[in-house]
Amino acid sequence: MLDTLRDASKGWVAKLLLILLVAAFGVWGISGSMFTAASNSVVTVGDTTVTPNEYRLAYDRQMATIGRQLNTRLTSEQAKAFGVPQRTFGEVIAGAALDEQARRMNLGLSDDRLAKLVADDPAFHDFNGRFDRGNFTQVLRSVGMSEAEYIESRSKVAVRAQIVEAVSDGFKAPDAMIEALAAYQSETRDVNYILLTPEVLETGAEPDDAAVEAYYQAHKADYEAPEYRKITYVTLKPEDIADPASVSDEVVRQDYEANKARFSTPEQRAVDQLVFSDRAAADEASAKLKSGTSFDELATELGRNPNDIGIGSFTKEDAPSAAIGEAVFAVADTGGTTEVVNGPFGPVILRVSNITAGAEKSFEEMEPEIRKEIALTEAYDQVMTVHDSFEDALAGGTLLSEAATQQKLPMRTVEAVDRAGRDPSGKVINDIPESRDVLEGAFEADVNVELPPINIGSDGFIWYQVDDVTPSRQKPLDEVRDQVVADWKAEKANEALGAKATEVAEKVKNGESLETVAADLGIAVEQKYSLKRADQDPVFGEAAVEAAFGGPEGHAGVAADAGAQNRIVFKVMSVNSGSGADAVQDQDRQQISARVADDLLDQMVTELRDTYGVSINQTLAERAISY
Repeated sequence: MLDTLRDASKGWVAKLLLILLVAAFGVWGISGSMFTAASNSVVTVGDTTVTPNEYRLAYDRQMATIGRQLNTRLTSEQAKAFGVPQRTFGEVIAGAALDEQARRMNLGLSDDRLAKLVADDPAFHDFNGRFDRGNFTQVLRSVGMSEAEYIESRSKVAVRAQIVEAVSDGFKAPDAMIEALAAYQSETRDVNYILLTPEVLETGAEPDDAAVEAYYQAHKADYEAPEYRKITYVTLKPEDIADPASVSDEVVRQDYEANKARFSTPEQRAVDQLVFSDRAAADEASAKLKSGTSFDELATELGRNPNDIGIGSFTKEDAPSAAIGEAVFAVADTGGTTEVVNGPFGPVILRVSNITAGAEKSFEEMEPEIRKEIALTEAYDQVMTVHDSFEDALAGGTLLSEAATQQKLPMRTVEAVDRAGRDPSGKVINDIPESRDVLEGAFEADVNVELPPINIGSDGFIWYQVDDVTPSRQKPLDEVRDQVVADWKAEKANEALGAKATEVAEKVKNGESLETVAADLGIAVEQKYSLKRADQDPVFGEAAVEAAFGGPEGHAGVAADAGAQNRIVFKVMSVNSGSGADAVQDQDRQQISARVADDLLDQMVTELRDTYGVSINQTLAERAISY
């Protein structure tokens, strides 16, 4: 529950993740006694099963989520280190437990409701926001699902939502909990501190050959050249096959004439306005204008500030009302005024203070752009046809390069790239489409083996193959000596700085003032006022903030700074109590309640899992993610 209190304001709601992702991301522990190998299903909860394909999709989703957070593509080894298999089991077990409960409660979904849920999913919409069958098919193909599998999965999600909402919707956290959380989160501390940087240390000695050799041997893994792969890929995107030259002049001209409004800028007029209380007053003012009184004189006479009568610039179509638009754009010249007009807020007289003439781009100016747009639109409709032709060619034994030439598709070869997408110089190769998926596939494949295409967004494909493999190698010490020496120095400096900071902190804890120890070091004492637990402080960082809140007033300690390069020695000068429940905003109350509701949901799923029993086929799970 303490974690719940700490995280309540972060806005993460497990309930929504369960609904949208069919997941609770593995918050339930998995007992070793659950594992078995006597089933054709990866997971079984009661009579509900999880297929290998469902498990693989959940695993891929976890890999993608963590990869995006780290901005890198996870290897299989890294996935294990991050606990991706366990997280995935937690996800699918949670979903299966809810499915089993729904089955026993005879919950279901009408065909009409299911059809609407699918049609409303923006992932399947076209540019106009409408359901598009082609997009639907393409998206499912990209994740390796059949239509029947998707419909079944979407139905399960909707039924799970019924259970989830029944448990957690409308829950409100008690005031006592909110008060405790509010006090915890809003407590502030005033802290005095000194920042110890490597400059406070004496210059370190150079390492001798033995020290360099020992450091190199102890950190050999840091000086390995990774495995590189030579990859050739072919892309199929609408812009790859669009052919503006094939669009006839007649079609381009027709498009121009039909859409002239797109290629023109309408006239705009800046307008001043005088508003009157009734028609009689407006008519009297109009008569004065006609008799020679200027608009500005009339405004002054009426007590209006000339600087406050402007109502801005607008086109005829964007005028405050149709009547005002007609009147203003009937005025012949700048400075001209209108007759009395019935405006939205009463009778008005208007003056045109400036005219910005409209402009229309000629056909000759717009022809290249129109031709390109039409060609691109046609290309969108041809993508699947070219895709199928390309696939047929490969299936018939045509080489990737030959198929690309036949279909006139762009092909590129990346001479060397590692798993992280870097070339041998360490530079990230940014222009490989869908690089995460391409690299993952390439580093699992053998040389010259045909690989399935990968979707580029919702309207493109990439085919690729591995041409060559450069194995990883251990760089010899002679090649990396300068780097080893630099790393050795950095480690020794960090150790020395940590020891110095601990020594200084002990002096402060034993009664010496920060000012005294700071003077001995030749540095200044600094202050942090009103520091909160949740602060993202650019100097203190998470570790130092946590340390500052680790004791009472007068508490002293040491921690790394935000960049982990320096050390902070601090002393808490005052502790200021936080506010109570009354100070918590409604939005924060809702977030707290949602987090506690998630906690209840977690407990419910744990109970369902224990009640119905869970078995896991570890062998089948590993096989499901091995291709």
